[in-house]
Amino acid sequence: MSLDHPFFVLAYYAFNSISDPHLEIQEHKDYLGGLDAKSRIYISEEGINGQMSASKEDALKYIDWLRSKPSFKDIDIKIHGWHEHAFPKLTIKYRKNLVARNQAVDLSLRGEHMPAEEFKRLLDQDSNDYLLLDVRNNYEWKVGHFKNAELPPCNNYREFENYALELKNRLAESDKEKKVVMYCTGGIRCELYSSLLMKHGIKNVFQLEGGVIKYGLEQGGKHWQGKLFVFDDRLTVPISEEETQVIGTCHFCGCSSDNYYNCANMDCNELFLCCPSCLEQHSGCCQDSCQCSPRVRPYHHQNPHKPFRKAYTYFKNEAK
Repeated sequence: MSLDHPFFVLAYYAFNSISDPHLEIQEHKDYLGGLDAKSRIYISEEGINGQMSASKEDALKYIDWLRSKPSFKDIDIKIHGWHEHAFPKLTIKYRKNLVARNQAVDLSLRGEHMPAEEFKRLLDQDSNDYLLLDVRNNYEWKVGHFKNAELPPCNNYREFENYALELKNRLAESDKEKKVVMYCTGGIRCELYSSLLMKHGIKNVFQLEGGVIKYGLEQGGKHWQGKLFVFDDRLTVPISEEETQVIGTCHFCGCSSDNYYNCANMDCNELFLCCPSCLEQHSGCCQDSCQCSPRVRPYHHQNPHKPFRKAYTYFKNEAK
C-alpha cells in the first residue's frame, strides 16, 4: 500500500502487562488530544489494541512517543497510507479483554509466530501437509481470503470454540500432527484463537505474524483473493498494490461485488455486499421489509461507502 498520502492508518497491539491501564489511557488522551489524530484504542491490564489515523507527521510523532514507553518499545506497527481520516473521532477507552471473549485465555499456549516470508513460502509449496485456517468472522472472509483456506462459519469466539472441538476430532481421525497455520487481519485474534486450539490438544499451531496486513505490506498479493475487511471507515482495502480477483457477490443478484453497506434500516443495520444498481433499487436496505421500517436513513449513493453513524446524525435537523 502506497504511503504517498496525507494520512497514515496505523494498526498495532501488544500483550504486555500494564499495572495501571487507566493512567495509560489518560496519558494517551493527553498526548493524542494535541495531535491531528482519530482512533479506536483499547487498553487494559493485558496490554493495548490500537487502530488509528493521523496526519503523516503526527502519526510518526505518535509512533516515536509510544515506543519510548518501556512496555511498547518493540511494538510492531503496520502502516497504510490514506487520503483522509479512517475513524470518526478519537476513542481511547478501557476494555477488560482486548479481544472480546467469554472466558479466560491461557496466553502461555499461543501458537508459534510465522513471519510473512515463511508463510508465503509455505503457500508456494501448495502442499497437503498443513491446514490453512482463516479465523476471522464470516462476513470478513466473504470479501477476501487466502486461496485454499478453510473458512469456518463463525461470527464470534463462542462459535469458534465449537469449531475447535470439531477440528480436534477431525484431525484425530486423520493426522493429528498436521500443521494448523492460521491468520487474521492484524494478528491479535490469532494470539487467542491459537491458544484455544492448543487448549483442546492441537499441538502444531502456527500463526501469521502481523496478520494479513503485514503479509500484504511485505509480500504483496500472491495467494490472496479479493479485498481485506477492516474495522474502520474504509471497510475494505486491497492488501497491496497488485490487483486481485473480486470474490464477493451481491446479496441480491449474485454479481461480483466487494462493496459493503450497512442496511439503511436503523433497527437492522445489517452489513451486506451489494452492487450499485441493487443498492439503489432497494433504497440501501438489505431486504424489502426493511424499506418499510419507520427508521430508515435517507438513501444516497456513496462510493466508497462509510459505516453509518448514530441515528441523530441523520435526523438532527428534523428534531429542531
